[in-house]
Amino acid sequence: MTTKRPYTMTARKEAADGTRLRILQATFELWFEMRSVEIVLADIAERAAVSPQSVLRHFGSKEGLFDATFAFAELHVDEERETPVGDVERAVDVIMSHYETRGDAVLRLLAQEFWDDHAHRITDNGRRMHRQWVEAVFAPQLGARSLEGRETLTDLLLIATDVYTWKLLRRDRALSRAETTRRILHLVRAVLTE
Repeated sequence: MTTKRPYTMTARKEAADGTRLRILQATFELWFEMRSVEIVLADIAERAAVSPQSVLRHFGSKEGLFDATFAFAELHVDEERETPVGDVERAVDVIMSHYETRGDAVLRLLAQEFWDDHAHRITDNGRRMHRQWVEAVFAPQLGARSLEGRETLTDLLLIATDVYTWKLLRRDRALSRAETTRRILHLVRAVLTE
């Protein structure tokens, strides 16, 4: 006797995984749109097209959801910032694309980090991830330096590719994306040839 149960269980699992992913994506997007203390389960549920009870069924609590979203966000940002090692022009282009998509939202999170624990956790992790990105992407250039020289060069590359550098040029000076890219690339090249 054959049964459809394995297929049904697989279909249910796929549906549950899809629901979970929609909830994570909705929470991730809301983090960049509003302060985390303002986000309520109803907002997340509406964005994910599920009920608040479904959110709780999948994650147990708002804290559990935020913990899962934190891990989801890290993977998502890593994918967005994937860059060929040693390719300076591509590195600047990738970081510019990332800031064009997420820069304003990251700045909002940075403004909240001193009074919002979730924002602080996200921004601390963002700083760690950015340093790792710089060390990985510019590894050939960093490897040619002494230990002290590597630390100095890493710090200078962090500054050259930081979201605040993008903000100064793109938002404060109102430069075009192309001009902002040229200036950041110029800065990175100047740092590398020092």
